[in-house]
Amino acid sequence: MVDVELITLLGLGFLLGARHALDADHIAAVSTILSQRPNLQTSGFLSFCWGFGHTIMLLLVALVVIVFKITIPDSVAQAFEFGIGAMLVALGTSLGWSLYKERWHFHEHEHEGGRHVHFHRHPEDAAHHHRHWLRLSVRPVLVGMAHGLAGSAALTLMVLSTVHSLGQGLAYIFVFGIGSIVGMMCLGLMISVPLIFSSAYGRRAQFALQGLAGAGSVVLGVVMMIRISVGEP
Repeated sequence: MVDVELITLLGLGFLLGARHALDADHIAAVSTILSQRPNLQTSGFLSFCWGFGHTIMLLLVALVVIVFKITIPDSVAQAFEFGIGAMLVALGTSLGWSLYKERWHFHEHEHEGGRHVHFHRHPEDAAHHHRHWLRLSVRPVLVGMAHGLAGSAALTLMVLSTVHSLGQGLAYIFVFGIGSIVGMMCLGLMISVPLIFSSAYGRRAQFALQGLAGAGSVVLGVVMMIRISVGEP
């Protein structure tokens, strides 16, 4: 017999997971990662890695919470959130440093009697174009796990008040995680589109978008840490 209540619960979990992927801190973190590799295939892969790490951590925490019937104290949850803020600052700073290392600068010279200004760079290793997928996956998986840990307190509290068994609880978390993977992959592709098309207007436009992603991540991270430090919700 079909359990309509369970199916409805799982469907809701998938939709909430997809919506969860659109949280501001998730967007900021993934944007800094994807902006370094404006490519649809790579963006989809990195977004999946974020969702995978996010789901794995949610399942692990939910398993412990449901089996041992414990709750995550508010102080611990706030500490996790503060850590996310610090991570956003680190990601944004890392992106800015990567852009700086490319040594982009304005280069002025004379040509046919006129002076021209070009945006010029000296990349560290222009000959190295291989994609190392395993290495690429490490950062987004870890970032996803950090977000999963920070969001586990509220999610597990909701699950404990809704489900009636360990199996239902884990199924809900799993479907929630699948929803977050799908949502983040769609979001990742959307983030990459303006980065890819900006290259048609020159490297300066793409560089500006990358710099904006890094600065936005730093600002959001600082705001999160300040709010948590002063006790704001």
